[in-house]
Amino acid sequence: MANGTDSKTYKGERSPCGPSRVLHVRKVPIEVSEAEVISLGVPFGKVTNLLMLKGKNQAFIEMASEEAAITMVNYYTTATPHVRNQPVYIQYSNHRELKTDNLLNQGRAQAALQAVNAVHSGNMSLSGTATASDGGMMPGQSPVLRLIVENLYYPVSLEVLHQIFSKFGTVLKIITFTKNNQFQALLQYADPMNAHHAKVALDGQNIYNGCCTLRVEFSKLTSLNVKYNNDKSRDFTRLDLPSGDGQPTLDPTMQTAFGAPGIISSPYPGAAGFAPAIGFHQAGLSMQTMPGALGPLTIPSSAMTGRMTIHGMAPTTIHSVLLVSNLNPDNISPHGLFILFGVYGDVHRVKILFNKKENALIQMADATQAQLAMSHLNGQRLYGKVIRVTISKHQTVQLPREGQEDQGLTKDFSGSPLHRFKKPGSKNFQNIFPPSATLHLSNIPPSTTDDFLKDLFAGSGYTVKAFKFFQKDRKMALIQLGSVEEAIQALIDLHNHDLGENHHLRVSFSKSTI
Repeated sequence: MANGTDSKTYKGERSPCGPSRVLHVRKVPIEVSEAEVISLGVPFGKVTNLLMLKGKNQAFIEMASEEAAITMVNYYTTATPHVRNQPVYIQYSNHRELKTDNLLNQGRAQAALQAVNAVHSGNMSLSGTATASDGGMMPGQSPVLRLIVENLYYPVSLEVLHQIFSKFGTVLKIITFTKNNQFQALLQYADPMNAHHAKVALDGQNIYNGCCTLRVEFSKLTSLNVKYNNDKSRDFTRLDLPSGDGQPTLDPTMQTAFGAPGIISSPYPGAAGFAPAIGFHQAGLSMQTMPGALGPLTIPSSAMTGRMTIHGMAPTTIHSVLLVSNLNPDNISPHGLFILFGVYGDVHRVKILFNKKENALIQMADATQAQLAMSHLNGQRLYGKVIRVTISKHQTVQLPREGQEDQGLTKDFSGSPLHRFKKPGSKNFQNIFPPSATLHLSNIPPSTTDDFLKDLFAGSGYTVKAFKFFQKDRKMALIQLGSVEEAIQALIDLHNHDLGENHHLRVSFSKSTI
């Protein structure tokens, strides 16, 4: 391609061309380096040539194969790439290959290509490239990060992770899962350098104010295999994957349309299984506050409503009153519900419905605690029945009027000394776990033996499978019961049990097993 034909070329390229392994990149910021442009292509295959036209804010990237170029255009049609925080636009060129041998200023492009390709074959460190100053990058380091979110008081969705981590480079795949009662994710970048920068910047940061702390480390995996695109996992390079739960996937005519930029702004027109890969500003994270830190993020309403806004629905106003249904009316009491729901927040009032005793209303201190209790207790077994927990349309729980027949079904606990979360910043906030068969016991008096505690639980009708005191602190212990359902019932029965010596037993769910 001789310089004289440049101007002619671009006019022709405004209309989308058929697939080519040469891609035309527009609106490239003037200060961008060769390596940064090459890194747009690297996740999709080997980049074999590059031509930068800085005066025109344009570049051409040549991929080793047409398949790689097609995957790359499909991907970037659905998730606009950003270089130096500026959107750039990629489409097929009408050139079949780049001939740059006789052009001036190609030395830097060739050096950058060699450096990037060498890193990808894992046989050199980055000392020869512009990124050496970052330090800490090992040869052959993985582009896959393992993330753990600690202190998870608000749901963190795949979209939120995509939005945060996209600031550091092209995110190809994300898989989320719960392991050891912790929310974790594996996230694959286009390039190990992206992973390195993200790890340095984000490890130890809070996603939201005071909670949802990110722990970021390199994974031993070098690539992820995503089978389904849904709200638990996503491969942003493959729009054709099923959602895996019977929800409609995209039909082939839709997919071919993505090859031509600008036809469809979002690749997921109403596919119920997953949200768009673009436009996550709806999630409410104020990402402008980076570099280097997440800055003071406010809790987005969508995190509270569990991803409502991302599906284009208005967030429902969340209240702090829960409706619990399918309770066992023979065993349940306002006090029992107060103790159980009190694990996840401070319960102010409980009303078991007079005419329908398998239903109850529970008023929590705030909407966040209501959300937390709902996410942990909905679907658990209690006294032989699977309970359902939803947000109620009621704003408050009404107390009975003077002289009104109530049979003790409505109770006000707002002044209770048993609230776990009254103190701001209490360390109880860091020990909120889903129901588990292993209970954490604390506030045990020094003279209490393991046999005494095992007998206390066994004598109340529970199967004790294992018990151990904490080595460093005999005021605490773990006890493993026969099932999660038993543990829930034991917590209701024995939390605040008087052990003598002015000690009342504290019981909560443990993330550990014995």
